[in-house]
Amino acid sequence: MAYTTTATTKGGRNGRAILDNGGLALAMALPKEMGGDGAGHNPEQLFALGWSSCFGQAILALAKKHGLDGQDARVTCTITLDKDETSFALKAELKVSLPGADKAKVQALVEDAHTICPYSKATRGNVPVTLTVV
Repeated sequence: MAYTTTATTKGGRNGRAILDNGGLALAMALPKEMGGDGAGHNPEQLFALGWSSCFGQAILALAKKHGLDGQDARVTCTITLDKDETSFALKAELKVSLPGADKAKVQALVEDAHTICPYSKATRGNVPVTLTVV
């Protein structure tokens, strides 16, 4: 085991979420688009934050292999919550920019990073993901 963390939420999407170590506590709120007041955070925002930073680390870990310097890479993760036939479902887009780098090299790096990023691995086959180099 490399790392474990635990969070507890009371009140669901209109509650309060806290890391068990006390390092972060957030008011949660249903987004306005879903009928809430939007006066807090929501799980999709937190998922986007986590996936973008994790994917950025995968970019850094693999950049040299692709002949690139990943230090200036920017990863933007967009999470969409859609309604499907039975409930709700997620979809994601990961946009990566690496100023001054060859786009084909960056595309190869992004595809490689998608194979090792823990978030990408956890969602593979369950969440449609679009990889975009900008």
